Amino acid sequence: MSDIKLEVLGRYKILDIVGRGAMGVVYKAIDPVIDRIVAIKTVNLLLSREDMAEYEARFQQEIKAAGRLNHPNIVTIYDVGRTEHMAYMAMEFLDGKELKDILAAGTRPDVEDTVDLTAQVADGLSFAHSHDIIHRDIKPSNIMVINTPNGVLAKITDFGIARMPASAIKTMTGLILGSPRYMSPEQVIGKTIDHRSDIFSLGVVLYETLTGIAPFDGDNINAIMYATVNTSPVPPSTLNPEVPHMLDLIVAKALAKPVDDRYQSMRELVKDLREVRRLLLNATGAPTVYAATAPPSAPAQPPPMAGRLQTEPNEDSAKALKLAKQFDSFDATMRLAALTQQTEEFRDYISETQKMRAYKGKIEGPLGAKAAVKPLPRPVSPARPATAGGSTTTIRIEPIKRAGAPAALLPVMVLGALAVMVIILLIAVLR
Repeated sequence: MSDIKLEVLGRYKILDIVGRGAMGVVYKAIDPVIDRIVAIKTVNLLLSREDMAEYEARFQQEIKAAGRLNHPNIVTIYDVGRTEHMAYMAMEFLDGKELKDILAAGTRPDVEDTVDLTAQVADGLSFAHSHDIIHRDIKPSNIMVINTPNGVLAKITDFGIARMPASAIKTMTGLILGSPRYMSPEQVIGKTIDHRSDIFSLGVVLYETLTGIAPFDGDNINAIMYATVNTSPVPPSTLNPEVPHMLDLIVAKALAKPVDDRYQSMRELVKDLREVRRLLLNATGAPTVYAATAPPSAPAQPPPMAGRLQTEPNEDSAKALKLAKQFDSFDATMRLAALTQQTEEFRDYISETQKMRAYKGKIEGPLGAKAAVKPLPRPVSPARPATAGGSTTTIRIEPIKRAGAPAALLPVMVLGALAVMVIILLIAVLR
């Protein structure tokens, strides 16, 4: 049936074939009633009349349930129908690729995108589970990946087709060959399943997307089913070193054989996946930049001046408190200004103070009286090395030497001493 070129299916006009599968063909079509592009997925039904009636009832029931699932990560179903040998459903047309095709091309998403896609699928399944709907057939061919300006978008397809009667499964060997790799252990051995079966299947998809290898595989169906029930795969990080160890734990919990050891809800899985994605984003984010710290390649240099303190910039200088210009002395202020990289702020203060020290003229007193001011001698101490912050600095300090006795008294003192000596000599001669 899939080899027959269709032009019309129901009321839909077929435009092109966009995919083929074991169950049927996917067409791109147009709904002429509302002029909307749709995707039509067909299911070949090689069933007896009795099985056809049973499947018809199940199909319609599931499609109605899936039609109520209005969620951004679940494909929207518009319509269902049936011909003599096929059932079909019309859904939103998605301009993307199946995850199966992406993996087959060897261009699997990176770890961050894989976690993001899986979290989106889990979010959609959580919404379905809250409406008592179990997908039962989560696999890469039922996950559409769409590139958007804001990143990748995942859409779950094939709600309603997963629940098929036993007779239909027996006749569709292609479906059996395609799905056992993603079945849960309880599905394989025929136990009653619940929403935790979807969690296991999604864990298989996550493992394969991270590593490019199916966790449970074999040469035939029996070997695959045996591996699913009895073996545990190696952690994904052993096959892909970019996988963080926390993701190994999430995969192991999703793939736990006993359902009670597995995640008990999709919501729990979503929470852990988003935490891993947050850590991955932080690990690749830009480093924090502190604007107050001067770039090491261009440290601020104080302007040339007498009596300055030259030192290399310190990393802790950005944390120093602001220096008050009314500090106890000019020399101390100047030293601290250089150490704390505040020389620019004190440029005017230092300049004015030095001008005052070098002034050789007259200074007006507070009452207008004029007094002559002589410059004081200012010997310079020899340069000596000092260590600050692990680097050698050169310190040049010009201390102010206090003046001694006035020079005008010296002759009087000498003459006085000579007079005393003359008097002593005269007394000695007269005797």
